[in-house]
Amino acid sequence: MDRPLEPLWRGLLVYRVLTLVSTSVFVLVSLREYAHPLGAGLVVAVMVVWTIVTGFAYFPRRDGPDRRGTVAAVDLVVTAGVMLTTPVVQSPAQLAGDTPLMGSIWTPGAALALAIAFGLRGGLVGALVVAAALVAVTLTSGPMTLVDLADVQLLVLAGLTVGFCSGVLRRSAERVRAAVAEQAAATERERLARSIHDGVLQVLAHVRRRGAELGGGAGELGTLAGEQEVALRTLLTSGTAAVDGGGRRDLAAALRTLASTRVSVSAPAHPLDLPARVVDDLLGVVGAALANTAVHVGVDAPAWVFVEDLGDEVEISVRDEGPGIPDGRLAEAEAQGRLGVAASMRGRVRDLGGTIACDTAVDRGTEWIIRVPREVATA
Repeated sequence: MDRPLEPLWRGLLVYRVLTLVSTSVFVLVSLREYAHPLGAGLVVAVMVVWTIVTGFAYFPRRDGPDRRGTVAAVDLVVTAGVMLTTPVVQSPAQLAGDTPLMGSIWTPGAALALAIAFGLRGGLVGALVVAAALVAVTLTSGPMTLVDLADVQLLVLAGLTVGFCSGVLRRSAERVRAAVAEQAAATERERLARSIHDGVLQVLAHVRRRGAELGGGAGELGTLAGEQEVALRTLLTSGTAAVDGGGRRDLAAALRTLASTRVSVSAPAHPLDLPARVVDDLLGVVGAALANTAVHVGVDAPAWVFVEDLGDEVEISVRDEGPGIPDGRLAEAEAQGRLGVAASMRGRVRDLGGTIACDTAVDRGTEWIIRVPREVATA
């Protein structure tokens, strides 16, 4: 599934070769009827050479760069040039009769190539350019007929149809890649879970139980061991928030990995897909807030993380029930050079184009409210 459009490119090559043979035979058989037989022969030679060139260009090496979009654009220019030679090489009788334009049924190949390379928009642009060349040549010999209008209609429909199929294949390939990656990750988590369950998890569970029995410093160690046990179980069962083919991660899934015996995470059931860099920065901000709670309130102090999708914004709230932060304490810490909150949290949120506010008071706990605009975060 690395190159899902290969069947379409192969079909295009077959179409190009068959239509080249048909068009060339017609021109060569009736060569004496042309106003400039040599010119008509040269146009056919250009078509043959260009078909060979594009045949190789549309099938690049797997380890090489994919420049088929650029080749398709050049293909459109060459095709339009072939069509515009019609008034020069054909005789007045041919122009007034039913003789096909130079290139004939070979010319839609360029529009189809753009449709494969760029989807619906490419197919529409390619069809309109070829149709414009058709109209320009037709008008040199008289008014357009219903047959000419039907040809234009077929060109546009073919471009849109192939462009739509190209887009569907791309999206299907992305979904298959994501499913395969998720399946591979689930298989790896299952393998790790089997090997870790009999070792690390059991040790952490034992430390947690013994720490709770002994109390004091051992109790704190037991609490920390319990948090790591929960975090490790969460990682093994749900995994981290994977990065998709577009470089995006699910913020809600990423924040759920922070859940522990003392940290509760509440997030929407639907994915909150953001660029991976944005998710990493927000995880860092939330992690810093939780670290402040552990340091200033206590390692066993509960904390709550709430995530909301507000449509145009994503809001994250980190709350604890500690003693709160006295007025002026954050400014004092910043003046003393302790830049953990100012640089790590505020700086990161500011770089994302968002805002961060601290709602706190003595004996009322602390709540950090982070808001990041969706349109800024997805840029």
